[in-house]
Amino acid sequence: MQFTTMTGRFSLLILTLFLLWGCSSTPPKTQRPVVIDTIVAQVDVNALLNQAQISNSPQKEQLLFDAAKQLHLQGEDLWARNILASIEPAALAPETYIQYSLLFSDIAFDDDSYFLAERLLTDSRLDQLWHNISIEDQVTLRQRRANLFLILGEPQASVSERIALQSLVSLYGQPTGLDISNQDALWRSLMTIPIDALQIGYEQSANLELKGWYELALISKDNQSNLELQQAQIKNWQTHRPEHPASLRLPTDLQFLQQLIAERPTRIALLLPQKGNLKKAANAIRDGFMAAHYEASALQTSVPEISFFDTSEYDIAQVYNTAVDSGAQLIIGPLKKSNVAKLSNLEELQVPTLAVNYTETQTLEASDNFFQFGLSAEDEGRQIAQRAWVEGHRQAMILYTNTSWGQRSADAFQNIWQELGGTIVNSQAFEEQKNYSNIIKSALNVSDSEERSSQLRRLLKQNMEFEPRRRQDIDMILLVAKHNEARQIKPTLDFHYASDIPVYASSHIYTGQDNSRRDRDMNGIRFTTLPWFFDEQSKIKKTINKIAEPAPSYERLYALGVDSFYLYPRLRQMQKIPETKLYGMTGSLALNQQNRIEREQIWAKIEQGIATPLPMTVSQ
Repeated sequence: MQFTTMTGRFSLLILTLFLLWGCSSTPPKTQRPVVIDTIVAQVDVNALLNQAQISNSPQKEQLLFDAAKQLHLQGEDLWARNILASIEPAALAPETYIQYSLLFSDIAFDDDSYFLAERLLTDSRLDQLWHNISIEDQVTLRQRRANLFLILGEPQASVSERIALQSLVSLYGQPTGLDISNQDALWRSLMTIPIDALQIGYEQSANLELKGWYELALISKDNQSNLELQQAQIKNWQTHRPEHPASLRLPTDLQFLQQLIAERPTRIALLLPQKGNLKKAANAIRDGFMAAHYEASALQTSVPEISFFDTSEYDIAQVYNTAVDSGAQLIIGPLKKSNVAKLSNLEELQVPTLAVNYTETQTLEASDNFFQFGLSAEDEGRQIAQRAWVEGHRQAMILYTNTSWGQRSADAFQNIWQELGGTIVNSQAFEEQKNYSNIIKSALNVSDSEERSSQLRRLLKQNMEFEPRRRQDIDMILLVAKHNEARQIKPTLDFHYASDIPVYASSHIYTGQDNSRRDRDMNGIRFTTLPWFFDEQSKIKKTINKIAEPAPSYERLYALGVDSFYLYPRLRQMQKIPETKLYGMTGSLALNQQNRIEREQIWAKIEQGIATPLPMTVSQ
């Protein structure tokens, strides 16, 4: 039967909505309490929908909205969302449109449908009606927009919303707790903005309060490696801006500076192998650490005394005790995984210790004095999952190199992906220098398509034109591979009809040195990588490149050494203030509950064979 009238088409829509609700087996993310009798409520919803079916605009849209609101109260967000999506918002009266925007964006947020939420919350009509919105609803909308913009990688927009929200909070006339939490969120948003963007924000801001926030963020972020200078500039800033909200209440991490300076160790020991197969890696970490040390000594009067201990031939506990007995107040190292594990199992460590690698397993109860920091493949897997999810993907295929680090990265991605609610359609390991074509054909089910064609030819006993098809239930691919592997795998994916599927990769596809002729085969791949590779202004990097001329395979370890120097005086701060982050050469660094440093790297994309940093804004 074909519906040719508006009434007929609307009947089909209502029937579809009923079927979607009745067939849904996935419980809504947020279960809301039933506020009225369920049976009566369902009759009311049905009555509203039936009435809407025979009504004209704008009454029809109002009835549909009332039905969606009722379903939302019952926790039936899937059905409510489908009804809201069927509404023509232009037909809604102003007051109803405001409530529609609040309700629909709330449901979209709960479902992680961030781009839908963005369309709803940034609609020009909502801004035009702003004077009609109650203060309470304005607060809700400002908070929601601020959170959304930060998720979508637009921290400047998030900061602007927080400033506007702060003005709204003041209308309540008394502290509500929201003013403090909003300031803390504003500061976290500011600290995710790159320094050059902070500078632009400071120079262009006409709002004096916002200008002050940008200036304070610049002071904080531009002096992370120099505690004394950071403290002095903050005091000077407070003197010149005594009435600024941040001057009256400094961000929590900045309140801790004086204590950090007072407690900073004056003698540090580096416990690294000086012989064996880890010697070159250890030397790169050491040289990166010392380059940061020399730069700090040129800028401040107080730098720690550094001593070195070889871990290549002696028991790590014995080396550790020797270093402490010699006066070390903090230890950097060890590097070898087995040595890291041995130290982690000691009942007591006498001084804070920052290992430059991770144990294979995470201990639930970490020693207060034992910290782990390294270039974790797991961090990259988790970060890729989170970005791909925010960008709207739900069905993932994983291709990973059959190595321990490849497996760890793939597992970390899969764990986060499934926690978020995503599906792993296929996961396929591959060996280096193997036949990638067969592996990819199998993973994409192209081989099955070809076999069906062969069967059909045999059945019909005649030749026929046929183009194989890949499986259609994949909307993103995770590629965990080295650069020489990725150069072959990406063209093979394109050949097997997967050129339209976004490919996300770990940092291993990029050596840090552009080779447009060879890397053009990786065009389109988005990957996470170290800020080190794109920071052309870093004095430390310039010094290391000039003196050491590091091989590409060791550049990451120089960056690890530099960040180890930046981290050591802030370990207690990060321990006591979990939201504290250090923005270093290896990424944005934070400390988890197991005293392991977790990194969030920057994003880049291969375009015309050249790695190009991506803006913070995620793509749709």
